[in-house]
Amino acid sequence: MTLPILYSLRHCPFAMRARLAIFKSRQAVELRDVKLTNKPAAMLIASPKGTVPILVVSAALIIDESLDVMLWSLGKSDPDNLLSNLPEVLTFVNLYDREFKPCIERYKAAKRYHEANLDECRQACELHIHALEQRLSEHAYIFGEHETLADIAILPFIRQFAKVERKWYVQSSYVNVKRWLNKYLQSSMFNKVMTQYPVWQEGNEVVVFCAE
Repeated sequence: MTLPILYSLRHCPFAMRARLAIFKSRQAVELRDVKLTNKPAAMLIASPKGTVPILVVSAALIIDESLDVMLWSLGKSDPDNLLSNLPEVLTFVNLYDREFKPCIERYKAAKRYHEANLDECRQACELHIHALEQRLSEHAYIFGEHETLADIAILPFIRQFAKVERKWYVQSSYVNVKRWLNKYLQSSMFNKVMTQYPVWQEGNEVVVFCAE
């Protein structure tokens, strides 16, 4: 049986959440870790966009948006019922993708280049972090006591936020966000998802990625 092929990049948050969903779906894929500075020809043939993740299910089905990879994977197998409350969850995820992600990029750039507007950039992110803190003060996960797609979809971006000014974040008052994030970062799932593999080249030994 030919496995779907996932072109991925270990630290890319979009690729990360695709791997999280595949892990949760307990399906297997052939994982091809790539460098975006040296994109393999096979990857560009699959999707000329040249961004990760790219999931090649078949010649007729190529998925190159991270949220679509998540939905496809969990649509095939969803043992933890992560697709519950889906319309409301997708509205939430799309909001973070549309508004929080650009804030994170500006925040990271302000820190990297020692810009004077660092505090302002952080505060823009905090509008979304505060909303998340409020939700997590009421229950263990974003939409209740059970995990949904929303949790693993925004996890990589909250992780990015926490890393920009690590000392500030650790001392911040977002106790519930820190609890929620730490639970994931210390999990065996996250360790598996973040395993480092050799950069893929044509002819390499196949790397199978799955929960088992």
